Amino acid sequence: MATMADVARSAGVSVATVSHVLNDTRPVLPHTRQAVLDAVEELGYTTNTLARSLVTSRTRSIGLAVSAISNPYFTEILQGVEASALEHGYSLLIADPHDDPGHERKVVRLLHERRVDGMIVAPSAEPRDLLAYLTRHRVPTVFLDRIVDVPEGEDAPRFDQVCAESAEPTTRLVSHLAALGHRRIGLVAGRPGLSTTRERITGYRHGLAAAGLPFDERLLVHGDSEAIGGERATAELLSLAVPPTALVTANNAMTIGALRALRERGLSVPGDLALCCFDDFAWADLFSPRLTAVAQPSRDIGARAVRLLLDRLTAPDRPARTLRLPCTFVHRDSCGCAERPAALSGPPSGQAPAKAHERTLP
Repeated sequence: MATMADVARSAGVSVATVSHVLNDTRPVLPHTRQAVLDAVEELGYTTNTLARSLVTSRTRSIGLAVSAISNPYFTEILQGVEASALEHGYSLLIADPHDDPGHERKVVRLLHERRVDGMIVAPSAEPRDLLAYLTRHRVPTVFLDRIVDVPEGEDAPRFDQVCAESAEPTTRLVSHLAALGHRRIGLVAGRPGLSTTRERITGYRHGLAAAGLPFDERLLVHGDSEAIGGERATAELLSLAVPPTALVTANNAMTIGALRALRERGLSVPGDLALCCFDDFAWADLFSPRLTAVAQPSRDIGARAVRLLLDRLTAPDRPARTLRLPCTFVHRDSCGCAERPAALSGPPSGQAPAKAHERTLP
C-alpha cells in the first residue's frame, strides 16, 4: 500500500507539501498540486482517515439527524447535505430520531461519540433534552427545517438555523382559495410543538383575516405531520355538519392521507373539495388533478446547512445566524381553476426565487 512518502518521492516534493495538498491546509502552486494529485492517482494512495483524525482532532465527518428519511422532502434535504458535504471533503453519518425526544437525544449522543466534527439536526417538537446535551458538550450544530428558541447571552451556545418560509406561503394558499369564492377553508396542520406547524397556522389565520373570513377552530385539525394523521384529520373535517369546501394540507405526507380519506368517501378534487398543499414533490403533477402546491427549496436548505456548519467550525465564536429561504407557488388545478402561465408560479420547484432572509444573533 502506497504511503504519503511514496507520493512525495513520485511527485518530487516534501511530505509536508503532500499533506498540505491533501488536507487543503496551505496554498500550493497549481503545478505542484497537480503533480501531487497525479502521483496519488498513479500510486493508488488513499488517506488514512483515522491517523489524520488523531493528529488534527477532526474526522471530517458530519452527523445528520433527520426524522422520516423516507419522506421525499427530507430525502431532498439529505441530497443537498450530501452533495455539499462531499464537495467540501466531508462524509456523513445519518440517524433517524423518529421525531421522538428520547430517541433524538440517544441518536445525537451516538453521533457525538463517533466524533463527528459537527451536526445538522431537524429537532423534534420537544427539543429540551437535545439542547441540554448539545449545550453541555458544546457540539457545533445547525438546526434545519424547524426553528428552535435558543438561549441568548455571552455564554450561550451559538446554534445556526436554516429553514424555508412557512407563514407567508400558507397565507398565499388560503388567499388563493378565498379568491376562488371559498368561505369555509380547512387546515390539516402538522405535529403540535413544531415551529413549522405554528408558523403555518399563523399563515392560515392571516389568510383568513385578509379575506375577511372568520377563524373557526373546528376547521383546524392536526394531522401530526404523517399520512395516517392527515387521513384521520381530513375525515374529521368531512364529518362536520357543515364541512369545508376547500382544504390546505401542511405537508406532503398529510396530503397523501387527505387524498386517501377523500377517495374512501367517493369525493373528487376539486369537484367536491378544492385542495392546496404545502410541499411539492416529484409526482405532484402526476395526480389527477395535478396538485397546486408550495415548493420548498429543500436541496438548498441542506446545502446552506452544511455551509453554516463549516463556517461555525472555522469561526466558533461568530454570531449565530438564522436563514429563511423563500418558497415557490406552483399553480396547477387541484385548487379548482385552470393552470396559470408559468410567470405566476415563479422559478421551477426547488429553486429559491429570491434572496434568503437572514437574522443574526449576538
